[in-house]
Amino acid sequence: QVQLVESGGGLVQAGGSLRLSCTASGRTLSGYGMGWFRQAPGKEREFVAAISWSGGSTYYADFMKGRFTISRDTAKNTVYLQMNSLKPEDTAVYYCATIRGYGSSAYRLSSKYDSWGQGTQVTVSS
Repeated sequence: QVQLVESGGGLVQAGGSLRLSCTASGRTLSGYGMGWFRQAPGKEREFVAAISWSGGSTYYADFMKGRFTISRDTAKNTVYLQMNSLKPEDTAVYYCATIRGYGSSAYRLSSKYDSWGQGTQVTVSS
């Protein structure tokens, strides 16, 4: 079983940037797609971004295209989410997760992911 640990969250002013990291232990992430999801208080968990196992394909929620960038470093067993131009509505707990054995159409569905991290809090002040 892989363990995922997110880091890099914090408090930032609107318009600022953060880079989240998701580091795996216990198993290599090679061969696994990776996704970022977020959950704000009182709301359902929602898809943010995903990257294929090769890193050659990336997927984003429509409302954050151009502001967020997902990437991965296989050698470091780590996936990143660079978040720019942050808005107060981006405030949420951000989670990373692994996915394997599904096509790209499944990447936006949290139910298709198997291992999840504990999350990191991102708070954007206005």
